[in-house]
Amino acid sequence: MAETEPKDTSEGTQTETKDEAEPVTEQPPKEVQPELHSMRSVVLTGHGGNNKIKVEKYARPKPMQGQVVVKVHACGVTFADLLQRQGHFPLAPKPPYVCGFECSGVVEELGEEVTGIDVGARVICLAPYGMWTEYACVDAKMCYVMPEAMTFEEGAAIPITYLTAHLILFHLGNLGLRKSVLVHMAAGGVGTAVTQICKSVEGVTVFGTASENKHEAIQAQGVTHPIDYRKEDYVKKVREISPDGVDLVLDPLGGSETKRCYDLLKPMGALIHYGMANNCKLLLTGNAAENKGMFKVSREWFSGASFQPSKMMSDNATVCGFSILRLFNQHELLNTTMGEVMKLYNEGFVKPVIDSVLALEEAGKAMQKMHDRKNIGKMVLSPMKEPE
Repeated sequence: MAETEPKDTSEGTQTETKDEAEPVTEQPPKEVQPELHSMRSVVLTGHGGNNKIKVEKYARPKPMQGQVVVKVHACGVTFADLLQRQGHFPLAPKPPYVCGFECSGVVEELGEEVTGIDVGARVICLAPYGMWTEYACVDAKMCYVMPEAMTFEEGAAIPITYLTAHLILFHLGNLGLRKSVLVHMAAGGVGTAVTQICKSVEGVTVFGTASENKHEAIQAQGVTHPIDYRKEDYVKKVREISPDGVDLVLDPLGGSETKRCYDLLKPMGALIHYGMANNCKLLLTGNAAENKGMFKVSREWFSGASFQPSKMMSDNATVCGFSILRLFNQHELLNTTMGEVMKLYNEGFVKPVIDSVLALEEAGKAMQKMHDRKNIGKMVLSPMKEPE
């Protein structure tokens, strides 16, 4: 990619400069080095496939009041990033913009009225966008100090997946002693987080779906009963082991699978829907057939389940929806939950599994691996890493 002059996307205040005549000196003027004040960022240039992802240079940001600038060491990749790329994410700004919801790094600069965080602090960060970059400008309320033992790669893998897992298990699912949980995509980021957190509660049985080659990995994380969804009907398999069903079903699939998930609930059970992976799987990756893929997505979307209150009442069942990105303004809730996650990390229950660490220039490769469901654990990008 040809280098261009850095673009100024600073979220903070900018100082206006006036043209002034340079004083005449005997020494030649110093050579301008814009590279010292620029950064690489992964930019979504438009909606579509991986060809819409570009690495571009921007001016480093300056913090506004209540913000911090973080030198990014690692960035997390989520399914929501794939949906954003395709234009199926209502909270996203209009392209072009810098991608990414989560990162970890070191605080380099504080804006006015920032308290509780110091320059040099190692932090985990959340934002609606803008995290896949070398320097991120972040709301200080969305920064969380990392434990000393935590690596930057682990830190980048924490926010979206572990906050999601903890909130759906305890706030919505009321996870308790000797409960049973079915988690789909058990080898993915949220699936791994759910499995690990379940181990912190005595006697919890975890059913986890994943392809057979991932079973050893998910059992190592705590899945009690791995199910190969490609070869077995997970509904029949769960019923064979637990005829009454399960207490919690965590549904990141959407579409026609949601109704099947509901039918597995025990009385007083809960179905928690938190994703649209089946829709994401149907999205193509920037080729000529992309528009055909959109018809498949629409068909899958409208084939999703609907639930009558009277039906749920007679079944003694609960259906919940969850979106972590819709909670970004709930600072007290997120801060408290992150504290609980950090406690579980220090106690040894939480240990993020990293599938791969790739360069910023390989963001499309990371997305494709998630799209194809070939990852075990979290996909991470690092501005420190050179592309292969």
